[in-house]
Amino acid sequence: MTVHIVGIGLDGAAGLSKSVQQIVEKATLLVGSDRHLGYFSKHRAERLVLGDLTGAIKEIRQRLATSFPGAIVVLVSGDPLFYGWGRLLVAELPPEQLIFHPHLSSVQLAFNRLKLPWQDAHFISAHRRSFEELTAKLQQGVDKIAVLTDETYSPGAIAHLIKALDLPSRYQFWLCENLGAADERVRQWSLDALQGETFAPLNLVVLLRESRATTEPLDLGSLPMLGIPDGNFLSFSDRPGVMTQREVRVLILGELSLQPGQAIWDVGAGTGAVSIEIARLFPDSQVYAIEKMEEGTSLIEQNCRRFQVHNVISIHGNAPEILHRLRPPNRIFVGGSGGEITKILGVCALRMLPGGVIVLAMSTVEDLAAVLSWKEERVRREPNWNCKIMQVQLSRSVPVGNSTRFDSLNPVTIVTMKR
Repeated sequence: MTVHIVGIGLDGAAGLSKSVQQIVEKATLLVGSDRHLGYFSKHRAERLVLGDLTGAIKEIRQRLATSFPGAIVVLVSGDPLFYGWGRLLVAELPPEQLIFHPHLSSVQLAFNRLKLPWQDAHFISAHRRSFEELTAKLQQGVDKIAVLTDETYSPGAIAHLIKALDLPSRYQFWLCENLGAADERVRQWSLDALQGETFAPLNLVVLLRESRATTEPLDLGSLPMLGIPDGNFLSFSDRPGVMTQREVRVLILGELSLQPGQAIWDVGAGTGAVSIEIARLFPDSQVYAIEKMEEGTSLIEQNCRRFQVHNVISIHGNAPEILHRLRPPNRIFVGGSGGEITKILGVCALRMLPGGVIVLAMSTVEDLAAVLSWKEERVRREPNWNCKIMQVQLSRSVPVGNSTRFDSLNPVTIVTMKR
């Protein structure tokens, strides 16, 4: 005996091919939800309402064991093997007795309505663990995400999550309702407009990352003077989350013990976030943002224009070689070293003005070991060096449906050295 698992859309029986319609017509047992069975209200087969799938599988297994006469057809939504009942049916019933007849999935319909290729999209089915997956994908800045929602993890909950994450990327928010039905709706929404709205129960969300060119201008008057939210900085297109994050930046600025009118080196400046924070706090200081990657240098310059700071000098070059050409600094921040941390520290110690401070932010044990080894060697020759180490492990609260959990940032070690 064969069990046919038939995918069906919101257009009901009319959306099935003639061959699949014939399979359904010959069924002696129809299994499905009330909605799916309702598409075949005149069918004479015995019906089994699919409420508890475990119970339905037990019933089907018994029918198979007793050589149940006729055919069994299980009606499910879309493609049974795409976030559907198919996986459980394969696990619980003999695979050789199963035949799948997929319909268009809602995700397939959604991307076709948006006229976008979808082979490179990321698919997430909403439940507690998948919201953690969604958070990770958003923080990575993937280009296309399709989220299959439910009552708890609704479009509004997804919008709330995106706002809470303060992402360096911006996403278009598309809501697709009743795909394939006569009352289908596909609309783009702003995150704020979603709050308090109600939608059709059958919906999914498509998130499309916007290019930097579409990022809205900044309202500088609304920004804090200290601790600029991460989402205001333009970031790397392929690594949008790679920057010194807000909470860590605030700690770094405190450790630098900044004063007006100083010269500051920002070595491995990345997107320029630390440099711009300093430049806004101390407009009479001169900040040298040193970055070896051309894309990074371009981002630094774009962000400087974006924040309208004029006292950051963007330097494209490799440290430590480029450091010999710069004005001696009062303060140095090293956020990236490219594996040259010991050599960079040697030049920094040579060029730094009396009373200077060096602050390093590291994410690897190897870099920390190299810095401490350099410090021990330096102290043997110059005892007037002192060092302080701070391990930073922070978590931000993020909404997960109707609950809240903590999302941890990458641990960072901040080393402060003074002479």
